[in-house]
Amino acid sequence: MKRHTILLILSLVHLSLTLSAQKKPVQPKSADAIDIKVKTLLAKMTLDEKIGQLNQYTSDRLATGPLTPNSSKFNEIKTGKVGSMLNVKGAKETRMVQELAMQSRLKIPLLFGLDVIHGYRVTFPVPLAEAASWDLGMIETSARIAGKEAASAGIHWTFAPMVDIARDPRWGRVMEGAGEDPYLGSLIAGARVKGFQGKGLGSLDAIMACAKHFAAYGAAIGGRDYNTTDMSDRTLWEVYLPPFKAALDAGAATFMNGFNDLNGVPATGNSYLQRDILKGKWAFKGFVVSDWGSIGEMVNHGFATDNKQAGMLAINAGSDMDMESHSYIVNLAQLVKEEKVSVVTINEAVKRILRKKFEMGLFDDPYRFSNEEREKNTLNSPENRGAARDIAKHSIVLLKNDNQLLPLSKTIKIIAVIGPLAKSNIDMMGFWSVKWDNDHLVSPYEGIENKVGKTTKLLYAQGCDVTDTSKANFSQAVATAMQADVVVLAVGEHFDMTGEAKSKANIHLPGVQEDLIKAIKATGKPIVVLTMSGRPMIFNWTADHADAILQTWWLGSEAGNAIADVLFGDYNPSGKLPISFPRSEGQIPVYYNYKNTGRPSTNDYGTGYKSGYTDLQNSPRYAFGYGLSYTQFELSDLKLNKISIKPNENIKVTCTLKNTGKYAGEEVVQLYLRDEVGSVTRPVKELKGFEKVYLKAGESKAVTFVINKEKLSFYNQKMNWTTEPGTFDVMIGNSSDHIILNSKFELVQ
Repeated sequence: MKRHTILLILSLVHLSLTLSAQKKPVQPKSADAIDIKVKTLLAKMTLDEKIGQLNQYTSDRLATGPLTPNSSKFNEIKTGKVGSMLNVKGAKETRMVQELAMQSRLKIPLLFGLDVIHGYRVTFPVPLAEAASWDLGMIETSARIAGKEAASAGIHWTFAPMVDIARDPRWGRVMEGAGEDPYLGSLIAGARVKGFQGKGLGSLDAIMACAKHFAAYGAAIGGRDYNTTDMSDRTLWEVYLPPFKAALDAGAATFMNGFNDLNGVPATGNSYLQRDILKGKWAFKGFVVSDWGSIGEMVNHGFATDNKQAGMLAINAGSDMDMESHSYIVNLAQLVKEEKVSVVTINEAVKRILRKKFEMGLFDDPYRFSNEEREKNTLNSPENRGAARDIAKHSIVLLKNDNQLLPLSKTIKIIAVIGPLAKSNIDMMGFWSVKWDNDHLVSPYEGIENKVGKTTKLLYAQGCDVTDTSKANFSQAVATAMQADVVVLAVGEHFDMTGEAKSKANIHLPGVQEDLIKAIKATGKPIVVLTMSGRPMIFNWTADHADAILQTWWLGSEAGNAIADVLFGDYNPSGKLPISFPRSEGQIPVYYNYKNTGRPSTNDYGTGYKSGYTDLQNSPRYAFGYGLSYTQFELSDLKLNKISIKPNENIKVTCTLKNTGKYAGEEVVQLYLRDEVGSVTRPVKELKGFEKVYLKAGESKAVTFVINKEKLSFYNQKMNWTTEPGTFDVMIGNSSDHIILNSKFELVQ
């Protein structure tokens, strides 16, 4: 009996130690140690097993692109012919699929990828909306929470952030990025990478980031998704590459190439982008994944005769993993046999992928991310929803507030909430969100209902649907408005009207929504318009006649509550536009950091042989950096500690910001520079610094910027990154078109 007791105790101790070991985090390993492990494993692999690591398939259930039927994918996983799966989510499901990989000869674990673009279980504002917060800490927090939630559900890898600069709001994917400016876009790219990857790969709450789409996809001609791009090397390096370099500097584990061709060469088969710049000049150590089927699509581009040649071009150009085109798994072995692809090239790509799997700790425990208990405790927590609400209200931009209609009083007797999006839940989620059964998305109506007291009566009328061409229900909406003290009108796009493959030639408010606004305005009631979209829209009549306008984008799980926070003054809006809103599609592309011409317009029109339109203003309806507050701010006392510097010296620029209104609030103080004369033409202004400052009513604060060599450098005629002596304009304001303080300094050799 005693012997059995001892054995039982020893058994329990062994079990306890085993469980304890499983709970311990995988310790970070040195790069050298991982390289040794990678080389050792690579030496054991057959050519087919190596090619398998370069092959990525999707789950049929959550496909996010054109699906290629493949009934044998699970058997291929068992035989080591798949390196990664996308669109498999949940701790239980990822474990089940990973178990198949553990049946392969070498038991190399799979990487699970998913489009975690703006939240996983809790949905945050779409990325363009988050960019409007100009709050890098909050943007990093959003990605941090999304990364934690996704990691708890067995996900290793997100296909985000999208860091494409976009100057054309007709392009549907504008909602995925940070807008038109490379400086702001670079800072946001770095913040998102840091958020997703947390304390580093291998942490149980970190997922691999993926900077996409490399490169210049945001400049698709005509704003048409998947279209060609054509630009000078100067524009590529000055505008479109900086956010990618910032993502790399922040430690982005992976890059994704684009669907576009760049100057005639598809990005997927572009050696200049992938080998010369990314893996060469920038010394990127991660791996590159194709976009969905983009390797095979080089046949459609007319760049390859068939998938076999496409596979050869892609792997030789530096595209390491094939997402869903089956070009590598079918053709690479034969291409090696024909000596059109070298084993060295295959090995290099495989090593990059294996290295990430080791860094993630998957060889120590392939199931370490697939923990159902952790998943249950992590997803959709009150803290996560609270953070979503917080960043949502920071993302709202106040476009207009005549006669200080806003904030509304919580004691208003009757509020009419009208419009096609007033009671919409699903549209609050935005495009590229992870769909869930029984998800609780808060509509504007529900948010207002949660906010007001019992003495306030809420009325509702839809008026029309988003895309309606009929005005048949206007009369009910007008009758409802007539009973109210104030009207809140929720208009815009459905969530699936902006996103991938959602390019539009007409970006006006869809359907008869602006006619509905006109009809409600005719009642004489004060109206607040909520414009909801994933892109800049055109609503010129509304801009001229509405009493107040809030650009509320698509704000995610807590949208309605965040909107109500702003409507009733519990939060003073501080958002600033990260992208210009045009007056007409005919202006596009319209952006603030343009270059002057030999005949610049002096009156915002193209009259008198000047550059511009004769029938429309050159300026946008709402400029980059624009956004109002319920309070008023005053900028003064601009000082430069030097008026002349050498390239290795800095200038300190200070000014004073004062809140002269009656509400506490935040202002984004924006620093712009202009190089007056250069060996190549320079933009009329470039954002080179900003600070978001919170002030109580009556409070003042000194704001300081440091101008260094990096902020004065540019690519000269020989495409060398350098400075040139000359005079620089210093401009400080609260938007790109509202410069309040000006000064100059000189850069001397």
